[in-house]
Amino acid sequence: MTDRHEREAEIAEAALGLLAEKGYGGMSMLAVAKRARASNETLYRWYGDKTGLFEVMIARNLGALAERLETVGDPPEAHTLARLGEVLLEGQLSPASIGLHRAAAADASDRLGATLAEGWYLLVYPVLLSAFSRLRSAGVIAVEPADALALWLDLLPGDRPLRCVTGAITIPGEVLHRARAARAQAAVLALCG
Repeated sequence: MTDRHEREAEIAEAALGLLAEKGYGGMSMLAVAKRARASNETLYRWYGDKTGLFEVMIARNLGALAERLETVGDPPEAHTLARLGEVLLEGQLSPASIGLHRAAAADASDRLGATLAEGWYLLVYPVLLSAFSRLRSAGVIAVEPADALALWLDLLPGDRPLRCVTGAITIPGEVLHRARAARAQAAVLALCG
């Protein structure tokens, strides 16, 4: 028997596929259940409704990003900023993340937007702030960690996530992530080092 974590991953994959095809408003829990070969009753029991399903997917996506970020940065060195940037951009600009942001933008209840914001500040932001605190302790940056982090976040993704969510640009690849992360690192070190 497949464990629940694996089953939820299959359901999430089905939901993201339908989201890409039909949009948030055009998909249903029944369609997700059919695509995932699950019962509609199971989906409603596990998630409550479509918004609940996407809330769980957002939390899992942000939790996975936070876990990946936690593996970067020891020992804290100047190049840590570029690696953190690459990992953050990979997470923020992944097809799953873009899809979840599109769902949040289409959710009239604003529950998904709130879940995204809360998850960012509870799961991802503390990991980044901790990394910047270690960089300050190591003498890599000379300003308050929160100030350097705010500058870095302004420089790193810029408006790329929004442009990807709206379809104005396609999702950039690893090479562009690496280049953008290196530029953000250089700028932050020049201004805050």
